[in-house]
Amino acid sequence: MKPIYIWQQKNWPNFIWKDDKLSYKLGRVRSLQGKLVGKMSALGFDLKNNTILNALTADITKSSEIEGEILNIDQVRSSVARHLGIEVEGLPEADRYIDGVVQVMLDATQNYMQPMTDERLFNWHAALLPTGRSGAYKIIVADWRQGSEPMQVISGAMGKEKIHYQAPDSDNVPSQMKLFLDWINDNQQIDPVLKAAIAHLWFVTIHPFDDGNGRLSRTITDLLLARADEMPHRFYSMSAEIRKQRKEYYEILEKTQKGNLNITSWLEWFLDCLEAALLDTEKSISIVLQKATFWDKHRLVSMNERQIRMVNLLWDGFNGKLTSSKWGKITKCSPDTALRDIQDLINKNVLRKTDEGGRSTNYELVL
Repeated sequence: MKPIYIWQQKNWPNFIWKDDKLSYKLGRVRSLQGKLVGKMSALGFDLKNNTILNALTADITKSSEIEGEILNIDQVRSSVARHLGIEVEGLPEADRYIDGVVQVMLDATQNYMQPMTDERLFNWHAALLPTGRSGAYKIIVADWRQGSEPMQVISGAMGKEKIHYQAPDSDNVPSQMKLFLDWINDNQQIDPVLKAAIAHLWFVTIHPFDDGNGRLSRTITDLLLARADEMPHRFYSMSAEIRKQRKEYYEILEKTQKGNLNITSWLEWFLDCLEAALLDTEKSISIVLQKATFWDKHRLVSMNERQIRMVNLLWDGFNGKLTSSKWGKITKCSPDTALRDIQDLINKNVLRKTDEGGRSTNYELVL
C-alpha cells in the first residue's frame, strides 16, 4: 500500500534535505542572529529588558493566537515581567492560567540546556490545558494520547469535513516520542537552527497529545533556537512571524506531512520565516536605538507633558501625519495651545514642517 503520510514512509524518521538549497538561507539567518546579538549588547539595561519583554509577550500571545486562542496581552506582559524581575507599573496581575502558560515558555527558553524529557513535556501540557478539557470535550492531560480513534486534523462544517492530516496511531506514540526525545538530547553534527526546524515538523507530525500540539511544537522550537543563540534572552519572535504567515504555515505543513522524507521545502520555508522574524526585530531595535539617541541629544531641552507624550508617540508608530488638529485631539488641548506646543518644539529643533503641500500643515521629528 502506497504511503499517504510522511510517517508511513519506510525509513521514517530519517529525514533528508539538500544542503546546497539551504546553505545561503542558513548563512543569512546566522549572520542576522549575530548582528542582533551585537545590537542587543548596545542597548542599555532598561531598553534591553523592554526588548526581551516585548519579544516574549509576542511569542506567547501569537503562539496561542495561531490556534484561535486570544490571551490578554497586558496580563501576559505582567507575568513575564514578574518572573524575570523586571519592574513594570500599571499592569494587571495575571490569572493562574496565563501565569502557567508564561512559565512554560520561560522554562523552555531560560533552561534551554536542560534535557527534554517526557515528564517535562507533561508538565508543559498540564500548564497549557489545566481544565482537562478542549472546548466541550474531556481530554487526557499530562500523558500521551490514548484510544483507538484516529488523531486527525480536520477543517470544514459537519458533514463537509476535510481531513488535512492523520497522525500515527496512539499505540505508537510512546515509542515515537522516545525516538524524538533521544534525538533532541543527542549532540548531532547538525546546525541548531536546522535542528529547531526539524523538531518542529517531527513533533507536530507525531501529534502526541489530545490537544496543544501546535503550541508545544513552537515551544520546543523556541528552546532549540535559544540553544542556537546560546543565550536565554529572547529578542525575536518566531511565533509572531508564523502568525503573520499562518495560511502558508499550514499549507507547507500539510504538503510536507503528505510528502516523502525529503523535507528541503519545509526547511526553506522555516528559514525564510525565521529571517523575516529577525529582520522585523532588527528594524525594531534600530528604532529603539535611534529613539534613545534622540532623547539623549535632547536631554537638556525642556518639554511639557503634552510635548513628551506626542514626541514619544511619533517614535512609537504615529498613525498618519501629525497636524495641529491631531495634536489637540490627542492631548485634549485647545487649537491655540496645540500650535504653541508645536511652534515651541520647532524653535528647539525637535520638530519641523514637512515639505508636503495640502490644506493642513504637517510636522515631523528632526532626526
